[in-house]
Amino acid sequence: MKVTVSHQDGMKFEAKTEKSSFIIDAPVISPVEYFLAGIITCSATDMILIPKNQGKSVMNLIIEGDVVRNENQPRKFNTLHLTYSFNSDADDVMAARWVMASLETYCSTINTIRDTTAIAYSIIHNGNTIRQNEKMISGGGTKIDMGEIEACPS
Repeated sequence: MKVTVSHQDGMKFEAKTEKSSFIIDAPVISPVEYFLAGIITCSATDMILIPKNQGKSVMNLIIEGDVVRNENQPRKFNTLHLTYSFNSDADDVMAARWVMASLETYCSTINTIRDTTAIAYSIIHNGNTIRQNEKMISGGGTKIDMGEIEACPS
């Protein structure tokens, strides 16, 4: 993958990919907001494609991302909470598996930040909250507390 960004005027930049181009208007939308939108869109595409490959469909998908950034420079993401709200023709267990598959396996952007960002998620499926503030299994951020671990007997 290759992207080239060129300055246009003021704080506007053109991003060219191998397939297309688009304008980044930094005063209107910050690069960090574009970054977060890209993270969310990556997971959103999974949430359409995974069910489709299983003969199911997702409707009315909305994913909201809420980030807390470090106060000091560099202002990296400290925590990310994603709320998935959608309807589908699947049961709640399958719907939760789609979200977890996106978060843990398929979404490259989330997997890029999960070692430095504590990630949690909530799921509202067919109008019912089926997961609330669940932490990603492997997305502990920089301070991972594994608890006490006893050594295996030899």
